[in-house]
Amino acid sequence: MFNNLSEKLESAFKNLKGEARINDLNIANTVKDIRRALIDADVNFKIAKEFTDKVKEKATGEKVINAVSPGQLMVKIVQDELTELMGGEPAAFNISGNPAVILIAGLQGSGKTTFTGKLANYLKTQKGKSPLMVAADIYRPAAMDQLTVLAEQIGVDIYKETDTKDAVLIAQNAIKHAKANNKNVVIIDTAGRLAVDEVMMTEVANIKSAVNPTEILFVVDSMTGQDAVNTAKAFNDRLDFTGVVLTKLDGDTRGGAALSIKYTVNKPIKFMSNGEKMDTLDVFYPDRMAQRILGMGDIASLVEKAQQQYDEEEAKKLEKKIRKNQFDFQDFLNQLQQIKKMGNLKDLMGMIPGVGKAMKDVEVNDDSFKGIEAMIHSMTPTERSNPDLLDQKRKLRIAKGSGKDINEVNAFMKQFDQMKKMMGMMNKMPMGGFPGMKGMRK
Repeated sequence: MFNNLSEKLESAFKNLKGEARINDLNIANTVKDIRRALIDADVNFKIAKEFTDKVKEKATGEKVINAVSPGQLMVKIVQDELTELMGGEPAAFNISGNPAVILIAGLQGSGKTTFTGKLANYLKTQKGKSPLMVAADIYRPAAMDQLTVLAEQIGVDIYKETDTKDAVLIAQNAIKHAKANNKNVVIIDTAGRLAVDEVMMTEVANIKSAVNPTEILFVVDSMTGQDAVNTAKAFNDRLDFTGVVLTKLDGDTRGGAALSIKYTVNKPIKFMSNGEKMDTLDVFYPDRMAQRILGMGDIASLVEKAQQQYDEEEAKKLEKKIRKNQFDFQDFLNQLQQIKKMGNLKDLMGMIPGVGKAMKDVEVNDDSFKGIEAMIHSMTPTERSNPDLLDQKRKLRIAKGSGKDINEVNAFMKQFDQMKKMMGMMNKMPMGGFPGMKGMRK
C-alpha cells in the first residue's frame, strides 16, 4: 500500500534538493507535485487542495536552522499534516460494559466477517477478554459458516440461530447468552450488500437501537478507494458509527480511503487489517502511517509485533545456548516460527527505514522459509540438536526427505555455519555489546 504515493512524494521533495532555503517558487512547485500525488492516490480533489494549502501556509516564511535542509523541513511539515489528516492521535476503543457490544457494519465483500474473527482474537489474546461472536447475517449462509470456522480456529465461542430470520432477535438473544455464560464482549457480524440499500440500512439501524452498542465499526475495503469514502458517508448518516476499520491493506491500493475517510466523516480509523491470518490486525496510529507513507518505516510497530511474540524464559534459554556456542537447528526453526507469527514478511521489512523502498520491486513470499523448514523437519531430533553430525550421507537423506537438491542442503548448511560464526564473534563482545543482555551474566 502507498508505494506509488511514497514514490511521488519523494519526487516532489526533490524540488528542494540542493536549495539553500525555502522560497515561494520552490514551495509552489513542491506543493503542486504533492497535490498531484494525492489526487493520483485517489484522494478527493477538495481534500488534496485543502491539505496542500495548509502545507504551503506552514512552509511559507519558514527558516532553515541548525543544518535542517529545506527538503527535510518540508518532509516534516507534510508528515505532520498527513498525521492530522488521518486523525492525529490513535483513537480509543471502548470495551467497557458487561458485556461490551460491538456492532460490525459494511458492504458485502469488505471483509466484515474476517475482521470479526480478527477482532475476537485480538480481544482474547491482547486484552484478556472473553468474546462471543454473533452470526447476524441472515441472508448469506456462507457468512455463518465462515464465522463458525473462524471461531473454531481461534478458540472463541459463536452464537448463531440457523432457523431464525430476524437479525434483531438474534442480536438480542446473543447478549442474553453472553450474560448467562460470562462473555464480556459481544461482536455482532451484520449482513452486507453489494451496494447501499434501504433494507440493509434499516436492519442494521434496528439492531443498533435494540442492543445499544458501545462501538459501531464500519469496515472499509481500502482497495475501493474513493467509493469506500462515499459508502462510509452513507453509513455514517444512518448509524453515526464510532470508528472505521481499513481492510485489505496488503492489496494493490492507492491509499485514497485511508487519507480521505477521517476528513469526510470525521470519525477515526481505529484498526487496519491485511491478509487472512487471524493475527494480522493492528491498531491504527496516524503518525506511524504518515511515516510509512513518507518512506520512514515504522520501527515502533515492528518492535510491538516482536514483543507480542517474545517469551522471556525462552529468550534466556536461547541466550545461554548462544553464549556456549550451542545454537542448533531446532533453535533456528523456533526463531523462524516466531518471525512468521509477526505477519507478512514484506510488510515487516517495509517497517524498517529505507528497506521498504529497496524492496518495492522484490517479491517476498511468505512461503520463503518452507524449504528450510522442510530440511530441518527431515532431520532426526539428534541431528537437529547436533549440527556437527551432518555428514554427506545424512545430508543426502535430508535432501531426499525434504524434496530438495543436495546443493540446496549444502547451501543452507553453509549459511547456518556462517550465522553460528557471527554469533561466536558476538559472544566475545562485552555483555553490554550484546543487545538486551547487559548485566545478565552471573
